[in-house]
Amino acid sequence: MQNDSHIQLVGELEKETTTINLGPTHPATHGIFQNILEIDGEKIVACESTIGYIHRAFEKLAERRPYYQITPITDRLNYCSSPINNMGWHMTVEKLLGIETPKRVDYMRVIIMELSRIADHLICTSILGVDCGALTGFLYVFQEREKIYDIFEEVCGARLTTNIGRVGGFERDFNENTFIKINAFLKDFEKNYREFEGMLVRNRIFMDRTIGCGPISGERALNYGFTGPNLRAAGVDYDVRVMNPYCSYQDFEFDIPVGQNGDAYDRFCVLNGEIYESIKIIKQAMSKIKFEKNGVFHAEAPGIYLPKKQDVYTKMEALIYHFKIVMGEIDAPVGEVYHAVEGGNGELGFYLISDGGRTPYRLHFRRPSFIYYQSFPELCKGSVISDAIITMSSLNVIAGELDA
Repeated sequence: MQNDSHIQLVGELEKETTTINLGPTHPATHGIFQNILEIDGEKIVACESTIGYIHRAFEKLAERRPYYQITPITDRLNYCSSPINNMGWHMTVEKLLGIETPKRVDYMRVIIMELSRIADHLICTSILGVDCGALTGFLYVFQEREKIYDIFEEVCGARLTTNIGRVGGFERDFNENTFIKINAFLKDFEKNYREFEGMLVRNRIFMDRTIGCGPISGERALNYGFTGPNLRAAGVDYDVRVMNPYCSYQDFEFDIPVGQNGDAYDRFCVLNGEIYESIKIIKQAMSKIKFEKNGVFHAEAPGIYLPKKQDVYTKMEALIYHFKIVMGEIDAPVGEVYHAVEGGNGELGFYLISDGGRTPYRLHFRRPSFIYYQSFPELCKGSVISDAIITMSSLNVIAGELDA
C-alpha cells in the first residue's frame, strides 16, 4: 500500500508524511475508486481521487441506439435502483414526443420508483453499518430487499437490471399476484425496518463513528451541486418530487426529512426518514389506483408503443407500426429537453438533444454520484483513514453511475 514518503520542515523539526493508495483494491472502494492519500500518521493531510475504472461510455452508446433500446443501458447506471433510471429516461422521451400518460400509469410508476428508493436506501444504510463493524443488520434488511426484487420480477421478469416499463407506460399491467406481494411487503416492512434502525440509531459505537464524520454545510453542498439525501442532510429541503413534480407526485402527501450537520449520522437519519415516507407514498398510490380505470397501463402512442400482438396478426396498420418501432425507424421531432427525477441518491437528470433523427443527437446524463465524489477529498481532509471509509459509504456513491 505504501508508495512514497515526503519530508516537511515544521519549525526546526523534520516531519515525514506518507503517500498511500486507498483503493481501488480495497473492500470499501469496490475495486473501482482510487484515492491517493497523503497521511501524517493516521491523519489525512491531502487526498486525490481518480475515477474511470468502470467507464462504459453510456452517453456515446445512447447516440447510436433507437430511443427504446437505450432503456437497458440505463439499468447499469445506479444499479441499486434501476427502475428509477428506466422511468426517468422514459419520461424524458415522453417530454420530447409530447406524450401524456394516464393517471393509472403514473401511480404504477410511483409504486415501482418508491420501492426502488427503499431498496437503494436499504443498501446504503446497511453498508454504512457494515463499514462501522455491524454486519448483522446488513443481512437482516437484505431479506426485505429480496421481497422488493420479487415484486420487480413479478412485473417484468427481472430483479436487478430490470429494463422495466416502456416509453408511454408499462409492457403489461400489474397482475393480481403483484398487488398481493406489494401488500404483503407493506404489512411487515415498517416493523422490521424499525428493528434495524433501533440497532444503530441510538447505538453509542455507531454514533461515535458517524457523528461529526465527513460534515458539509448547506452552502458548501449547494456550491458542489449536491442534491438528494446528501443535500437534505445538510439542512436544505430540496426534493425534485416537490419542487418540479412529475408522474403526478403532486397528488401525494409526504414530508421531506432534513438534517442539520450534513455529517454521516445525519445522512443515515435522512435515509431512514425517506424510507418511511416512501412507504406512505406507496400506500397512497395503492389506494388511488382503485379509483382509476382498470387495465390501463400505457398511453395512446401508436408511433412509439408496440401494438397488441393480436392486432399485429390481424391489422395492417398495427403490423406496420410494429415493424417500424422494432427496426428503429420512427423519427423523433427536433427538440431539446431536460427531465429530472428524484433518484435514490439525488437528482437524476437526462439532457436530450434531438435533430429529428432516429437516435439522440446528444444525450448527457446528470449523475449525482459524480458530483458527490468530487467533494470526497475535502470531506476526508483532516480526518483519520477509518473516517474516510465511513464518509465514502454515507455519500452513497454508486460506481456504475459515477463513471457512466
